[in-house]
Amino acid sequence: MKLLLLCPHFEPDLHAATGEVMSKLVHALHRRGHRIDVVTSLPWYHHHDVWPEWRGRPWRSEQTEFGRIIRVWPFPTDKSNIPARALAFGGFTGLATAAALTMGPPDVVMGMSPPIFLGDAAKLVARRWRVPAVFNVQDIFPDVAVDLGALSNEKVIGLAKRHEKSLYSRVDSVSVLSEDQAANVRAKIDPAGRHKVEIIHNFADTDRVTVIERPDATEYRRANGLTGKQIVMYSGNVGLSQSFDLIEHAAKAFESLDDVHFVINGEGAARSEVDRWASKRANVTVTDFAPRDKVSDVLGSADLHLILLKTGLARSSTPSKLYGILASGRATLASIDVGSEVAITLEKAQAGRSVPPDDPKAFLQALQEMLDLPTELEIQGKNGRSYVEHCLTPDAQAKRFEDLFERLIAEHAQK
Repeated sequence: MKLLLLCPHFEPDLHAATGEVMSKLVHALHRRGHRIDVVTSLPWYHHHDVWPEWRGRPWRSEQTEFGRIIRVWPFPTDKSNIPARALAFGGFTGLATAAALTMGPPDVVMGMSPPIFLGDAAKLVARRWRVPAVFNVQDIFPDVAVDLGALSNEKVIGLAKRHEKSLYSRVDSVSVLSEDQAANVRAKIDPAGRHKVEIIHNFADTDRVTVIERPDATEYRRANGLTGKQIVMYSGNVGLSQSFDLIEHAAKAFESLDDVHFVINGEGAARSEVDRWASKRANVTVTDFAPRDKVSDVLGSADLHLILLKTGLARSSTPSKLYGILASGRATLASIDVGSEVAITLEKAQAGRSVPPDDPKAFLQALQEMLDLPTELEIQGKNGRSYVEHCLTPDAQAKRFEDLFERLIAEHAQK
């Protein structure tokens, strides 16, 4: 099978979670005997600027063991500037579409969102070659932008929602990460087309993320003066979707306890605000993302990890950081919508707890109870690692995509 993939990030641009997911998926599909051509952006996500060594040309092509990669200019912009970002996505999608049309005919085309426009590009290219188009949805737009208040103009919202609904109806399949997202998308599709929504979870890289048996001995702890403490960590995108005020509230409540320390490891649109209040707290440390080869050391430095998603966002966004946490063998406390995919997974794996979102009292109580039971935290961490090793590996999810692609190709041949 020959797959053509359009995605916003790809190795070596792995600070973006979607870059990590798509890179691992491509390699897993290649191991299953398939050829995968990729159209993506020049590496830029980490500092929101194209890496110096990749500048000079707006379009680069290379041949790999799994297929051809074409990288195009991403038009880097500030994530908080929504109009500029929309224009940037449009420019990138235009270049990506042109690049995709230069590839030979595939058997199936898949586009990833965000940006949502890559779904349109996938459908256009698929129509050119008369093959199926799959729209892989990581975050649902415009819902995420609307829920965060980043998009408020009613006319623009209406136009975006009509575009979203039209795209769902035009592609052959929409793959989402959770039951929450599936329900969201199905509600926007005519009943006759709701069967096209497929739930295929993201996965944990259990080869790259390994278990650190002695968290107090990590390089990360030593470098940041954190040895001998109970570490409560948030690691990931420091963005507008997360409720960092819960950590601020908890840090105030725990300020008299010398052995409990809060760590925020990451970068993003909310980082400057986090830096502002964290600098006033002796029991909070904020650090930048670590290199990829240090991820096990960083994640393994925590006694307890946090997932913080604001109210209502679970219907449109599924935090992929959960899978890395589970792979690291550490327990999780999630502040997230009740009944969401993360909450269900933690309960199913017996790998932590969840509390309703944006509820400081419930969050603080659960945090205290979990920290008071370190042996239970260790058990939950081991449960999480076991769960991803058996259920959420790149190879397992690649098989799910392979089955989907083969079914769509067969159905398309009968039309």
